[in-house]
Amino acid sequence: MSTNSAKDNVITTPKELGKAIKEDRDTITIEGSLAKTTVKIHATGKVAWAIAFAAIGIAVVAAMATLATGGTSAPATGTTAALSAGGAAAILGSSATSAAIYIAIAAGGVGALTKLRRYKVVEKSDSRLVLKKG
Repeated sequence: MSTNSAKDNVITTPKELGKAIKEDRDTITIEGSLAKTTVKIHATGKVAWAIAFAAIGIAVVAAMATLATGGTSAPATGTTAALSAGGAAAILGSSATSAAIYIAIAAGGVGALTKLRRYKVVEKSDSRLVLKKG
């Protein structure tokens, strides 16, 4: 396997991370600002995570409903998403909350975030995070 194919597996966007979780990859390598954001999602305590998870779940369902209706439900679901995401943002911060919502949408549901938190951190720096299935 060439080094280029290893580089191709490096994740830099929430959409790519959601896809990697959905594909159930054994090892996930994240680089750039998403690495720091993922650490916040991964390291949040259980009680705080339960609150953030519920808020993110509501936002994801609202966003998916908007996508499913081609945007016709946007005013109602947009308000719901904004209000519920505020609770998660208070816990995770706005960038981690946004990333969590995009990761969940890309993976097909909020359960992907729980799956993400089950991965073990095997390497961590300011700009790189390597996760391995536990």
